[in-house]
Amino acid sequence: MTWQVLVHGPLARLDERVSRSLVDSVPRSLSELASDLGNMTVALPVLGCAMAYAVWRGRRAAALYAGLSLAAVPLLVIPLKEWTARPGPLEPWAQGYYPSGHTATAMVAYVSAAFLVSRRLVPVAVLLTAVTGTGLVLRGFHWPLDVLASVALCLPLLRWPVLASRYGRDGRSRIRGGDAWRTGSGGTPSRSTDGRTN
Repeated sequence: MTWQVLVHGPLARLDERVSRSLVDSVPRSLSELASDLGNMTVALPVLGCAMAYAVWRGRRAAALYAGLSLAAVPLLVIPLKEWTARPGPLEPWAQGYYPSGHTATAMVAYVSAAFLVSRRLVPVAVLLTAVTGTGLVLRGFHWPLDVLASVALCLPLLRWPVLASRYGRDGRSRIRGGDAWRTGSGGTPSRSTDGRTN
């Protein structure tokens, strides 16, 4: 995909034709509203609230990994923007449109937030990411390949928040099962008759 953009190959030319047929096919107010979901001022507070909730639930490691994943987005996106120097659909004199930073921000922030709060929210996070990318294309802020490249680029970034959400244990969540020692009424650890600690 990136190679096609660099050499302006057949896939990149098809991408541009598709984009021209889609730009402003819906009212700009709607496409701009969808695009704004990828703004840091929108996505960051959502992730911040989810991180605070995770910390409150004793899942500090998961919250940390989610924050680090979002912090890594510009470290991946900006060098690619500088290297490819792709012009925009409506601003051919400008450069740095590939890949889409807004799509990357939305994907990492919303999906990470969903895993921190509840896995049942993951479809909502995916939908928000799709709405963001669609809005960027329909408004003419990005080519379709810009959006797809961001999705592919950020999938590895979601590995650590997902794994931390599934398997991470810290704080209160460590004290579970029959191996956890608790203090009895006399101030000393004790075991119940069924072999578990009391």
